[in-house]
Amino acid sequence: MQPSNTLGVGAPNPVRAQTQARNHSHKRSEKARAQLSRGSRMPSFFGLSTSLAVAYAKVGGMSRTFSRGKAPVYVPNLICVLGLLIFGTFVMYTASLAIPKVSFVRHLFGIALGVIAAIAMWRYDYRNLRRFTYALLILNVVLIVMPMIPGIGYHAKGLTGWVKLPLIGLRFQPSEPSKIVTILLMAAMGSAYNGKITELKEYYKLCGILSIPFLLILLQPDLGTGLIVLISGATIIICSGAKRLWIFVTVCALVGLSALVIVTSSIEGLPHILKPYQLHRLIVFIDSSVDPSGFGYNLQQAKIAVGSGGMFGKGIGNATQSVSGFLPEAHTDFVFALLAEEFGFMGSAVLLGLFGTLIFSTYLLAQRLENAFGKLILVGCATMWMFQLLQNVGMCIGIMPITGIPLPFISFGSSSMVAQLLAVGLVQSVWRHIPKAA
Repeated sequence: MQPSNTLGVGAPNPVRAQTQARNHSHKRSEKARAQLSRGSRMPSFFGLSTSLAVAYAKVGGMSRTFSRGKAPVYVPNLICVLGLLIFGTFVMYTASLAIPKVSFVRHLFGIALGVIAAIAMWRYDYRNLRRFTYALLILNVVLIVMPMIPGIGYHAKGLTGWVKLPLIGLRFQPSEPSKIVTILLMAAMGSAYNGKITELKEYYKLCGILSIPFLLILLQPDLGTGLIVLISGATIIICSGAKRLWIFVTVCALVGLSALVIVTSSIEGLPHILKPYQLHRLIVFIDSSVDPSGFGYNLQQAKIAVGSGGMFGKGIGNATQSVSGFLPEAHTDFVFALLAEEFGFMGSAVLLGLFGTLIFSTYLLAQRLENAFGKLILVGCATMWMFQLLQNVGMCIGIMPITGIPLPFISFGSSSMVAQLLAVGLVQSVWRHIPKAA
């Protein structure tokens, strides 16, 4: 007789069932990690591979964080933008009370136009734009060249980068939307290499395409906007899979060329590529005590405004240093000094926190994506915001040279506002069109 089974014939073994359940759970976890790894890897820069998406998934849970069904918009990105717009609205309202150039109604009008553009971009499937590489290049050139056309070109603030439309008299700066077109152009071209550029001629091709909008913007001359286009486009090329040696050689060549331009522009009898005011700005950046009543005046006044805000600021409408005429361009280039004077260190920290979360969340979404085109668009937008933030804040406190770069979502100017909100719409479009199975 066979020994009886104490659990009964056909009864499951609890030990075996527990072991099978653990093995099944382990396999599902390994599969999820593998899927996340495949979707989150981006080309590394000098061997520094990133794992931000993996860490974020461990904290919040992969399925909960990136599920498309949970929200039709990318919430972290959108909340930060709303916070920055509120910040900027307060600052521009107080500036409009004392600075004649500032129109609060125009500021709100720029936000309204930008919101409309962002919503339209959010609803549009960004993936369709990948097919229009040459059209994007032509559009980019047309936008930048428009201010040079007689009859519509408009000279303002020492630049020829403005367009004044006949009859209606509306003015805008075409180089602002050109930033977004450049990001789309470089992302469309870079995505064709699937994360690895194998031939040097292809790398030269990408660099050559990027140099077209950069050099055309320099002719206006608008060095600040040109640098934004160059930095964001170069980051896209790097993330497209360019080899480290090529990147290193390019950086060295650019540094050497920049040094040569500065030296020749400072020696009499040699070609002066830099304008006199640009050269003086570099000198003031090296030594802020040089010419404090001339070219160093703006920097000195910006530092005074930032420092006078203290810990909690002077309060809304009490920025005497900025709005009393001591600090020129307090509503555009030096808007951070105005904000710091009104809201102090704590308000500035909140502003930087909002920007940090905006930029980090955009890079994080790029890590998650499998679509190369969308990944590179997000990298370009985040880099654009990061560089503008570092440059605008840095020049107000003396750690960056002075350039005419506005602070995104804060500075006065409808052209800049519409372009920045259009970039937000691009990010939201990328999120909205993530495949449900991802």
